Amino acid sequence: MIKIGITGGIGSGKSVVSRILQVLDIPIYIADDEAKKLMVSDPHIKKSLIALLGNQVYLDGQLNKKLLANYLFAKPEHTKEINDIVHPRVKEDFLTWCEKNQECPIVGIESAILFEAGFKNAVDYSILVYASEEVRLERAIKRDKSTAELIAKRIAAQTPDREKLLLTDFLVYNDGNIAILPQVLFLLQELKKTI
Repeated sequence: MIKIGITGGIGSGKSVVSRILQVLDIPIYIADDEAKKLMVSDPHIKKSLIALLGNQVYLDGQLNKKLLANYLFAKPEHTKEINDIVHPRVKEDFLTWCEKNQECPIVGIESAILFEAGFKNAVDYSILVYASEEVRLERAIKRDKSTAELIAKRIAAQTPDREKLLLTDFLVYNDGNIAILPQVLFLLQELKKTI
């Protein structure tokens, strides 16, 4: 089994690449979605978040997303604290998920913080989905119905693409000028040569 990691900054289009792969019968573990589930269901995560942020981090059994987001994006060190609580458990869950999908020759994980969360050693190859910061900002504002200021804060909290480029195996351009599908198909051809 080949495990691929799909990463990219907010608004880069990593979800588009993931959906293309899913259509091509490659199972994709969406780390962000699974992290949200684990933050509500995993006892260790819940205990750690309550210790860090107080009981108000959960309201009626649900995660207080506004409180968490305010804390998360207030300072870079806050992001690291939350990631250190959540992402080791997400990594474990991903590896368990891989075992359940072991009949598949290729599986993937989509994570905006693939490298930062320590998933690099859980995958065989990594794919960076790239778009310029201006394009990403515009997409994220439209998609999240948010302000430029809030999206810019989220972009600033992420590792710059130039640093991710040094760690990645494949690059997919999603700037609107180059078609994504041929890039993904080429990438799959290259991966299948290694099986």
